Amino acid sequence: MKRVAVIGAILEKPQVCQKPFNDIVSSFKGIVRGRMGIPFEGENMAVISLTVVAELDVINALTGKLGALPHVTVKTAISDKTVE
Repeated sequence: MKRVAVIGAILEKPQVCQKPFNDIVSSFKGIVRGRMGIPFEGENMAVISLTVVAELDVINALTGKLGALPHVTVKTAISDKTVE
């Protein structure tokens, strides 16, 4: 059963972690419904929000891979309701 989730990520030192972050997100492109990125250049960080629709194990796999990157903090909110 698929669920809707929002993955929020803070990238500290984006010049170091943004490329691997984007590579991981691209490998899950089939589940990504929306993406918003906000650079904080003066603070040397970026905030990225991903909206995804997938099975829980796929959402957890994406979140786990992103959260394992150095300089990346990830939090996920997952809907209780399932969707088709």
